Amino acid sequence: MLSTRQLTGLEDTHVVTIADDEPNPRLQPIVVTAWQSMQQAAAESGVTIAIASGFRDYARQLAIWNRKYRGDTPLYNDRGDRLDASQMNSGEKLEAILTWSALPGASRHHWGTDFDVYDPRPFAQPDHPPLELTIAEYSEGGPCFSAYQWLVHHARDFGFFFPYARYLGGVASEPWHLSYAPLALDYLPQLTTETLKEAMTAAQQMGLEMEGYDYVVERLDDIKERYIDAICHPDSTGNDVWFG
Repeated sequence: MLSTRQLTGLEDTHVVTIADDEPNPRLQPIVVTAWQSMQQAAAESGVTIAIASGFRDYARQLAIWNRKYRGDTPLYNDRGDRLDASQMNSGEKLEAILTWSALPGASRHHWGTDFDVYDPRPFAQPDHPPLELTIAEYSEGGPCFSAYQWLVHHARDFGFFFPYARYLGGVASEPWHLSYAPLALDYLPQLTTETLKEAMTAAQQMGLEMEGYDYVVERLDDIKERYIDAICHPDSTGNDVWFG
């Protein structure tokens, strides 16, 4: 089990750096071992996979959240259509942010079990657009389609699953997000509403001020049910989950 501070991203003592991977992502040691085995198996099949983002602490997740809440970063609906933040009320803005970005303290990236995966080869080509982690990049014809298809068939062999394989009315479908089931499935029940509220309060006292904090706290029970607890479990509907 993780401590409350580790679970909510306020501490990083449970993760280590993967020095050989750019941009030096961090994961729990047992997850690193599973990842490297999967990466090697993919390479033997002619597929290259890399981690775009691993562990993120509370402060990093907060920076993402605050930029979106202030309108410094675009907001999108679950289909990837851009929204006009200036025409949205607090509730609509909150839903739009949570569709694609976790609440600070509630991100699965805090656990050191989850990461975003991609095929780095196309993005190393001159003039190729940078990785944006969009559905189009993982769809047929997209630069990460082949890597995604390999993971769809083999990630389970190494203990990984897609928690956002399908849109369930909360977080949008994320074909790039993998989670290490042997640990992550135990961590989710640990993240109670009270635990999350305590972490958010502690962060505020540390000067990590969240935009929309009061409104978020007021809606926390609903947020947890819709955007934190609602995942595609690896054992809930069999292959339908594992295969996106």
